[in-house]
Amino acid sequence: MKTKIYIDGSEGTTGLRIMERFQNRTDIELLTIPSELRKDLNERKKYINASDITFLCLPDDAAREAVSLVENDNVRIIDASTAHRTLPDWSYGFPELSATHRENIKNGKRIAVPGCYATGFISLVYPMIAEGLMPADYPVSAFGLSGYSGAGKKVIAAYEAEERPNDYNAPREYALTQQHKHLKEMKKIPGLEREPLFSPIICDYYSGMVMTVPVYTHMLNKAKTLNEVHAMFSKFYEGQRFVKVMPLDAQAGEGNMLAGNACSGWDGLRIFITGNDERIVLSSQFDNLGKGASGAAIQCMNIMLGIDEATGLNL
Repeated sequence: MKTKIYIDGSEGTTGLRIMERFQNRTDIELLTIPSELRKDLNERKKYINASDITFLCLPDDAAREAVSLVENDNVRIIDASTAHRTLPDWSYGFPELSATHRENIKNGKRIAVPGCYATGFISLVYPMIAEGLMPADYPVSAFGLSGYSGAGKKVIAAYEAEERPNDYNAPREYALTQQHKHLKEMKKIPGLEREPLFSPIICDYYSGMVMTVPVYTHMLNKAKTLNEVHAMFSKFYEGQRFVKVMPLDAQAGEGNMLAGNACSGWDGLRIFITGNDERIVLSSQFDNLGKGASGAAIQCMNIMLGIDEATGLNL
């Protein structure tokens, strides 16, 4: 029997990518609302309650509204918005963090897909705290490079316009007031005592991301060498198909550089441990539209359905 899927917000970037990934799947029945009715509250309600799983690819307020429309207790929600990621009755959709995270996704009815920057950040900081290397009060700073595809339709159109402002031709730092919407989950999920100091940078390429967290080893609790930190990460993510800890010298094969777009079109995440025994740089490289959005959402759905979690994804 096919699983009935509805995508609320199917015309946004994440929604469109999810639909694309369903094109060749024979185990899915996609419930498609007529375009002219996609904002009609009563029609959306019908489709949500007729589904087995509804994906929410909406702004936060609209996602909360969609959840309030659920009347069928069997409907399971996978929300790609920021709205529910830090709520206690929602499961956080990052199965590689622990067996408990994976089990909560498998059995849960409300799944919150991580934000793209948050995915990269948490992949680095969560193991450091969970394994006792980094104290929860460590003054964490981070920066991230991202393609423009995650910035919404208006920004995408501006970047792809024939005539555009000159500053669109260079990387641009933003969220300068330290109020980025991913900060709440970046603090809560790893267990930090305060929000990190975070600088996101949007760049002139379509998709792909590098997230970086620098660390002073003298401020760690233990594992104070580059080799020890790398060994911890390798053990933590051992056997995970979607998260790959790269060899210590892996970046040398990339010219000792990490390109923001290197993982575009791929649904996994690569972790690089670089630096030296005094200053270590933790970096994650992935696609903001893959493991950072639609790929992660589908991975969660596959886990919920009890099938190969890589089904329909590019690994």
